[in-house]
Amino acid sequence: MKKILASLAAVALMAFGVVGVLAPEQAMAENGANQALNYVTSGNNNSANDNNEVDLMKVVRVIINVIIGVVGLVAVVMVIIGGIGFTTSQGDANKVTKARNTLLYGIIGLVVAILAFAIVNFVLSNVFGSGV
Repeated sequence: MKKILASLAAVALMAFGVVGVLAPEQAMAENGANQALNYVTSGNNNSANDNNEVDLMKVVRVIINVIIGVVGLVAVVMVIIGGIGFTTSQGDANKVTKARNTLLYGIIGLVVAILAFAIVNFVLSNVFGSGV
């Protein structure tokens, strides 16, 4: 079980590393990567051009959504581990209790991740406008 948790932690850390690489690229794609490339190669230093700026709130939203997605993925994996623990407990009361707790905490984590996703996106949309 400790090896599984260590593997999940390693996957989560790699996912956070990928977020730092992919989030700016996705934000650039949303704002028009070709326009940004033309802006950089043309040597235009006019900062008033809004089409070429990476929107910070879009980057923040992508990062938050990826983190919540990773939390949701970990919760689903914990539900699966709890289910496997249930089926392999062979009636041992301690193993059944441990599997039941793992399953319960995995479901609670999944519900929290879904609610966090909804709340964060609702707040970002209403506080920072519908264009975010």
